[in-house]
Formats: sequence, structure tokens, C-alpha cells
Amino acid sequence: MPYYQPEIECASRNYLHALQSARLIKMVNIAYNKVPFYRKKLDEAGITPDDIRSIDDVVKLPFTVKDDLRNNYPYGLFAVEPGELVRIHASSGTTGKQTVVGYTANDIEIWSQCTARAIVAAGGTKNDFIHISYGYGLFTGGLGLHYGAEKLGATAIPVSSGNTQRQVQILQDFGSDILCCTPSYAMYIGETIRDMGIDPKTLKVRAGIFGAEPWTDNMRREIEKLLDIKAYDIYGLSEITGPGVSYECEYQNGMHICEDYFYPEVIDPDTGEPLPDGEYGELVFTCIGKEALPLIRYRTRDICALVREQCPCGRTFVRMTKPRGRTDDMLIIRGVNVFPSQVEHVLLELGMDPNYLIVVDRVHNLDTMEVQVEMNSQLFSDTVKDIEATEKRIENALQSTLGVSARVRLVEPGTLPRSEGKAKRVIDKRKI
Repeated sequence: MPYYQPEIECASRNYLHALQSARLIKMVNIAYNKVPFYRKKLDEAGITPDDIRSIDDVVKLPFTVKDDLRNNYPYGLFAVEPGELVRIHASSGTTGKQTVVGYTANDIEIWSQCTARAIVAAGGTKNDFIHISYGYGLFTGGLGLHYGAEKLGATAIPVSSGNTQRQVQILQDFGSDILCCTPSYAMYIGETIRDMGIDPKTLKVRAGIFGAEPWTDNMRREIEKLLDIKAYDIYGLSEITGPGVSYECEYQNGMHICEDYFYPEVIDPDTGEPLPDGEYGELVFTCIGKEALPLIRYRTRDICALVREQCPCGRTFVRMTKPRGRTDDMLIIRGVNVFPSQVEHVLLELGMDPNYLIVVDRVHNLDTMEVQVEMNSQLFSDTVKDIEATEKRIENALQSTLGVSARVRLVEPGTLPRSEGKAKRVIDKRKI
């Protein structure tokens, strides 16, 4: 059974407990002394660093939520000086503000190790060509797998997303062994290969590492059939590090969490109390190895369960089940986090009434988003040309804020459904 770092991936639970304890103690001291936010938070909770003596004491610590990052935008939660940073990434927040994360050189090393583990778990070797069709830039997907491939000694092919026929040509001509992208884009690539009359068995690609959006086992089977590969799940979130927080092995029975760097808990989302293994609740991570952004008990909003029985692959890391939903209203559109409140923010900024409906669908296995917006009486009286110009203006503003395209359709006043309770803002038609 191949491993990237067998000494840690297959370490005894006692060793892992000691390692996690030492790293938690160090991290809490750093957060308390270098991040005013955490000093204040721990003081308010009546906790000092001396109260943390092992990883078991993590439950004494207060939670961190996404709003804490947004409220300290951009660098308020960083524990290092600007000169120690080597990279900045960001993801969408609940308003126009992005969630900003920073990395030291050692943080990049940790991230690279974790994604290298994921590539090896999917059967990758240093002799492979890794075809990376995740987006590059502030999004963490592309560079995360890129650095993991290079760390392993494999050859990274930084194709990024889009231009699907060119993707297929590169898969053919470059001899790509492993494909990395979102599962919906993998489906689209597979359908394009089929429509081009190419037999997938003629391609060298044998495995895919897919993440950044929810997908089911049914979708996995479709991808595997279309591309004649084995499809592996990978999990991450930019606040923690990006892809590589956890990953599947060949047994595909849960994702192994890199818990030497990211300590997991599952809590009751309403009470905050820890839940026993096997029970579904909200996933929480504490970063016990990162330098730039040492998050304490970060609530991911993802619903899953933890499994501690050792996997047949020999890895001793705890596994997480595939997330089965979220505790908030966040949508994931083509790998991008989208909140209805962001749409509302854009409409208000443009002087529109905040009466809107987001319709999400999956067409040809790619996510689509339509935003229906009610016109006011003045706009309703405008010409068709003026209405079309307004739709375009809203589309451009949404693209700028969300980082993902959306079709905007202006509708007559009073046509969108009303509710006496919480307004229904989203219709998700995707069958994933």
C-alpha cells in the first residue's frame, strides 16, 4: 500500500495524541500572544494558555466562525508579520467582503504535504502527469493540487478551467495520468470526450481527484463510466488551508483527515456540544500546525460524522463522511461559495428593491444560476432596451462580487412569492 508519509499517516493513536497535544499547546500560546482577537476571546471565556495541557482540552476553547474572519478583514486574525507571509488566498464571504487567508512558507509546506498525501492515496506517483483543471488565482483549488504534485515529484500541468475541447486535447497529447477538477466539470469533460467520438479507454488518465462542491456516489459512478477512471473525493476549505484537509483512499469509505495539522470535532450545531463518533453534526477544525492563521475551533457549517475504526488501507487518521448538507444558506456554484445575502447586497448597492429569487440548476452537468429580480414601478415602465441594459448591469455587478456568472431576469412587480415568515430566496433544482 503506497503512502506519501507512512510514518505519520500510519502512526499509532498514542503518537498522534501526543503530537496533537504538543501542537495545540503551542498554537494556543501563539494565538493568545499574537492575535488580539483571540486574547480577548479567551479572556472573556476565562481561559488562559496554561489551561490547555493536551488535545483533550480543546473543548474548553471558544469557537471561531466565518463572521470573525469577515469582521477582522483583511489581516486581523493573522499571527505573523507581513514579511513572514508568502501567499494570500481568499474566498467569498456573506457580503462583498472576502474571507482572507494567509500562508507562511511553512504553511505552504504543510499544505503541499497534505495534497501530496491525497495524490498518493489516489494512486499517484512521482512519474505521473497531474492535469489540474481547478481554477487558479485567489481560489485555493488549483495551486493546492499544483504544489502537492510538485512536492510528490510528479509533473503538474496547470491547465486551469474552461476551454473544454482544449482540455481534452491536452489529456490526449500530454498523456495526463490524473485529472483534478470539480466533479461537475469532470462530468462535462467526460461528456465532451463522448460527443467528440473519443473512446476514453484510449486516454492515459486513470484516476481523478474531485472536490470543491457536493457530489453523490451516483455522480461518482457516472464520472467513472464516462472517463474510464477511478474517482476520488477530496475536501478542504480555504479558511483551514484549501484542498487536502481530507482525502479518500482506494477503499473510498470516508475521507482521511490530516489530523496532525487539522484537529476535527463534530458538534451539535444548536448546543455546540461535542457529539460521539458516528453521529452527524457540524464539523469543526482547529489548526494545530499553521503559522499565519491559527484558527481555533472553526465551525465549517458542513454536516458530517467522524469514523475512527482503522481503514483497511492502513492509515490511522480519523475519517469524515461525505458532507450531507450545511447549517447555513451558503450555495456552492461551480466551486465558488455564494450567499443569498451577497446578492441582496449587490441589488441594494445598485438602488434595486431586494425582492429576488435565486434559481440554481445543473445543465449538462454544469451549475447554472439565475437571479430573478422584481422591477419597481418606474423600471417596469421603461423600454425593453432599458430593461435589458439594467439586467446586464446587475449581471456585471454580481460577477464582480460573487466571482461566478449569473443570468439576471427582471420580472414584473409583485410576481415573486411572498412569505409571512422567512422569505424563500433560493430554489435549488440540482440533482447531485
